[in-house]
Amino acid sequence: MEKDLTELQTLIEAHFESRKKEEEELISLTDRIDKRRSERAEQVRIRTERERERQNKLAEEKARKEDEEAKKKAEDDAKKKKVLTSLNFSGYKTEKKGGMKKQTEREKKRKILSDRRKELHVDHLKEDKLREKAGDLWQWIHQLEAEKFELQYQHTRQKYEVTVLRNRVSDHQKNTKGSRSKRGLRK
Repeated sequence: MEKDLTELQTLIEAHFESRKKEEEELISLTDRIDKRRSERAEQVRIRTERERERQNKLAEEKARKEDEEAKKKAEDDAKKKKVLTSLNFSGYKTEKKGGMKKQTEREKKRKILSDRRKELHVDHLKEDKLREKAGDLWQWIHQLEAEKFELQYQHTRQKYEVTVLRNRVSDHQKNTKGSRSKRGLRK
């Protein structure tokens, strides 16, 4: 019995020692995990800070370029005005087109799109009116798709015609060059 008791005590002591080692390992592991989390958080913070700095630099560069372009455009406009005023004083007359400024392609496109775009007010409509509105929108989309198809067809047709005409011109130029060289040989 004494032997069993000592064996039991040694097993208990071994168990407590292994448990103590496991707890120490667990504590060191949690410490390592916490340390890694803090390092990772620091890395993320540094990375976001660098990204923010990079974005700020890009924004500053973009703003600087826009300012330079605006200055350049203003200088060009001033030069044009100076040239036009010098032309007016020297006797040349320029025609004014009703005070309308020239629209850029982008402005023209925006105007066309804003004219085509229909406002969609459906908050107050009932089900039958919504169905009617959906039908109208479908017809409108169908019409736009048809216009798109026609324009694409017209574009490909014109492209083909341009290619054919270019080929004809190049063939004509080849033939005229050949006939000129033959004439030169005969003389």
